[in-house]
Amino acid sequence: MRKGMQGLALPVQQGLKRDPHGGDLFVFRGRAGLLVRLIWHDGIGMSLYVKRLEKGRFVWPSAKDGMVSLTASQLACLLDGIDWCNPQYSWRPQSAG
Repeated sequence: MRKGMQGLALPVQQGLKRDPHGGDLFVFRGRAGLLVRLIWHDGIGMSLYVKRLEKGRFVWPSAKDGMVSLTASQLACLLDGIDWCNPQYSWRPQSAG
């Protein structure tokens, strides 16, 4: 996933027919499921957040019409690598060292 803020805002505007500058948060997952990128516009400027998991994969909901709406707690689970439909960690460390 090589796209930046403008590269991600374009499919939001053209593909999803949504305003990328409207204040909504848009989340994109990499093909392998190890990386997510979030973009949002706060009224002053656009921000980009990137997260890569060390182990495990981001559990992604199925989108029938190209878009899924999540609550804040579902998004928090998704960003922690937890299956938000079945809240369990997708990977847990075996030892402390």
